[in-house]
Amino acid sequence: MKILRNIFVAAAVSITLTGCGLYNKYEQKTEAPANAFGTSQDVTAASDGTSIAQLSWREFFTDPMLQQLIEQVLANNTDLNSARIAVEKSEASLKTARLAYLPSLYFTPQGTLTKFDDNPWSKTYNLPLQLSMDIDVFGSITNKKRAAKAVFLQAQMREEAVRANLIATTAQQYYLLQVLDRQLEILIQTDSLWNASLETQKSLWENGKSYSTAVNQMESSYLNVKTQIVDTRRHIRAVENAICRLLAVTPQHIERQKWGMAPLQHPEAQGEVGNRVFDTQYLKIGIPATMLEQRPDIRMANHAIEEAFYNTQAARAAFFPNITLDGMAGWTNSAGGVVTDPGKLLLNFVGSLTQPIFARGRLIANKKIAQLTEEDLQKKYVQTVVDAGNQVNEAIADCQAARDKHAYYHRQVQVLHEAYNGTHELMDNGKASYLEVLTAQESLLSAQLSEAMNMYAGAEAVIALYIALGGGSK
Repeated sequence: MKILRNIFVAAAVSITLTGCGLYNKYEQKTEAPANAFGTSQDVTAASDGTSIAQLSWREFFTDPMLQQLIEQVLANNTDLNSARIAVEKSEASLKTARLAYLPSLYFTPQGTLTKFDDNPWSKTYNLPLQLSMDIDVFGSITNKKRAAKAVFLQAQMREEAVRANLIATTAQQYYLLQVLDRQLEILIQTDSLWNASLETQKSLWENGKSYSTAVNQMESSYLNVKTQIVDTRRHIRAVENAICRLLAVTPQHIERQKWGMAPLQHPEAQGEVGNRVFDTQYLKIGIPATMLEQRPDIRMANHAIEEAFYNTQAARAAFFPNITLDGMAGWTNSAGGVVTDPGKLLLNFVGSLTQPIFARGRLIANKKIAQLTEEDLQKKYVQTVVDAGNQVNEAIADCQAARDKHAYYHRQVQVLHEAYNGTHELMDNGKASYLEVLTAQESLLSAQLSEAMNMYAGAEAVIALYIALGGGSK
């Protein structure tokens, strides 16, 4: 007991000399850029601090078929399942770190048979319970437990990031299917119209009112539409297969609504498919601080610094003594070389203190590595915030560009449709050539396809903005 008392006195003196620094809790000190979203004129933070990222994905995506598809992806996706398993693994490690304060207990029975010369067999046995306990005087166990918790939180953030990316990818692929369906519809309508134009040109040629050259060029353009129909159908199949990979199922048809039936919406732009839905003044981005709280990758970077901080604390604690209490209680018939039968109760308690003196530089190196790791992660945290702000800025710019181009494309389709009808009438009356009609047809088709793709580009940008602000992680 005197030995144990001396050990605790030595520990108390060490704690007095070292202070409580080894038990300090992590506090975030790395400052993120104040203007993370940038200073572009398109970037305007909401005065009330609200953000579209605060909406759940079910509120943000209103299409019921898309909601069902996202739910299936979140239930079946292999990557998300792996992220869930990683969370469970780190949770198990955290439970182990928490139990490190408790003593370990082992039951180690032993038996021996001994014979010397002509003497009879000697039978001895031990039935001990062995107890070992590390005393966390210098915070080694505490810091390892806190580091394990930071690892667990990082795993949770990683799962949230995977979930958000899956939601975004699924929604973008779904809307791409819708716009491809729309383009296919345009191409099929064009196929019918151009076929009629081709037949008219053939009739004029047969009656000597046109040249074979006109028929050939008309047919060439008509066949080009046919090839675009084949390419679009192949593209649709590829996107459906990509969604099936997310679902972890074999290739199959993906059910969806037509473009515009249930468009991407946000509360202040419902029903406004072509204009307000892409307008940044209706897309509340909040303030950068909101993004820091919402985005899982930023929170994960912060927890990585936290883990490194506690690893540094543990590396510092390794320089101080390690105090261990060992004990044994059991039943034995062998005591001091004397065999007795029946056996007797045996009790044994040992207290030990191990103070590192020379460890070939290992402790110093571990501390230096831990400190450098912490410094590196602090810089990476700032870079993560910068990258996040850049993504927000890019998404806003894409939204605004899609909105601005929508009005131009819409008007372009209108005037080209009028030009096509007028040119066709002039050709029927012999006042315009087939080349003018051909040019009008091709220009109209190109504008219609571009308008549809611009609508998708806008939807893709809105989804990217939602995710960049930290949406979809819950």
